[in-house]
Amino acid sequence: MESKIEVLSTVKIQNSPDLYKVVDALNRCLKDRDLMFGLALDSNDHSKAIFTIYRT
Repeated sequence: MESKIEVLSTVKIQNSPDLYKVVDALNRCLKDRDLMFGLALDSNDHSKAIFTIYRT
């Protein structure tokens, strides 16, 4: 069985200590709609975060 994850959107935003809470809430609420959300620290600028929306 092959699992394919499609990137729908990626945006660079200002990092905030509570951003992970938003991503966690989105993942919990929308997983039944085959959506997944990711958050990563920008490796070049630690004041920025990369927010990504995936379809699973």
